[in-house]
Amino acid sequence: MTITTLLAYAGALFIAAAIPGPGMTAIVARALGSGFRPTFFMGLGLILGDVCYLTAVILGLALLAQTFTTPFLILKYLGALYLLYIAWKLWTAGLLSQNIEADRSSSHVGMAFLSGLLVTLGNPKTMLFYVALVPTLIPLNEIGPRDFAILVGLTFVVLMAVLLPYILLAAKARLLLKRPASLKLLNRSAASVLAGTAAYIAAR
Repeated sequence: MTITTLLAYAGALFIAAAIPGPGMTAIVARALGSGFRPTFFMGLGLILGDVCYLTAVILGLALLAQTFTTPFLILKYLGALYLLYIAWKLWTAGLLSQNIEADRSSSHVGMAFLSGLLVTLGNPKTMLFYVALVPTLIPLNEIGPRDFAILVGLTFVVLMAVLLPYILLAAKARLLLKRPASLKLLNRSAASVLAGTAAYIAAR
């Protein structure tokens, strides 16, 4: 696998990740509603979902995944339901600004991670990228363990480079809002966006 191949893959992945979609929308809304820590773990879950699809394509499991659509649908609806749960929690959350840090520290990072994973696995856009585009960029029959490790590392770096600025900026914007009325509006706006994202995922 050549440097040119890696650069082509990294460039295509960066562009695909930067295009707004359910994952990016969920990340920004979660950061606005819950702050940095749980959203960072949600981002890690999103990235793991990409790695799962990359692995499936390399192992030749993409056709199998397309044939058995029921597990895919289950994952999609589970992801949508969990986003709705987060939206409900944000809509009904306490509104005192001094509770922001406590809310962030008590957030269940494991569930945040799982929600990110489910959102990616249930996202048709992500599946299409890896199933349709990646085989045209990477000679899959030549991938060895070392090449696979490089691709996984490159996927992590590229996706984190896209997600992290959004997470940091949205989390910072939340911390700048001190008035309870502003926090209420922010929480409910984030909840509305998450609910809309859940509906979009379920309808695709």
